[in-house]
Amino acid sequence: MDEIVLTASTDRTTGTRTSRRIRRDGRVPGVLYGLGAESVTVAVDWSDLRRALTTEAGVNAIIQLEVEGERHMSIIKDLQRHPVRRDVLHIDFLRIDPTRDVTVDVPIVMVGEARELIAADGMVDQNLFTLSVNAPPDRIPTELEVDISDLTVGDSIRVGDLALPVGVSTDVDPEDAVAVGTITRSTLEAIAAEEAAEAAAAEAALLAAEEGVEGAEPSEDSADAADPGKAAADDSSDDG
Repeated sequence: MDEIVLTASTDRTTGTRTSRRIRRDGRVPGVLYGLGAESVTVAVDWSDLRRALTTEAGVNAIIQLEVEGERHMSIIKDLQRHPVRRDVLHIDFLRIDPTRDVTVDVPIVMVGEARELIAADGMVDQNLFTLSVNAPPDRIPTELEVDISDLTVGDSIRVGDLALPVGVSTDVDPEDAVAVGTITRSTLEAIAAEEAAEAAAAEAALLAAEEGVEGAEPSEDSADAADPGKAAADDSSDDG
């Protein structure tokens, strides 16, 4: 896990107007808190913060926040971004103890190719994109890989199936699905259309068979007309 030194100033006062002025100066307002110590309002240079956020560790990087000459081991606990420009409007730094676990959200990355699923016109539906884990500060994983190579239709990979690094744990329900093999909507529609066509064909065949049976059973009148002798015999017996 990368460790970054970030210098923070404490010469700001709270308030919307002050925060806007700080941002115009190319800095980001924030706060440092945690470990039972007093919260400190700070401001950090945006260019330095941007470099810290673009390391391999991302937002889970260990940051040595230098405040008035004293360094505080910390992680970024919260970021507020502009909804359009996506630049950082405010940042929360959380002090951490190097001997105690911290709880962070780690990205989940799918690897491999679910060939059997693809052959069945299916798709991988990823349900979890991050996982909340507990880890020592020096063992926070950059990401968690999930191998989907053996995934088939109806199968799922659950939290309990993930191979977490040594010393890393999670409080998330092990039965929660991370990824599921499903049928695509177009495939479901095609299957439904095929089943409807088969049902219609079966109904048509049944109707034709019923009509054929009715046509093959002559009525009594038609039978008498076809056999005049039988009809005459029947009439004479009636007369007697």
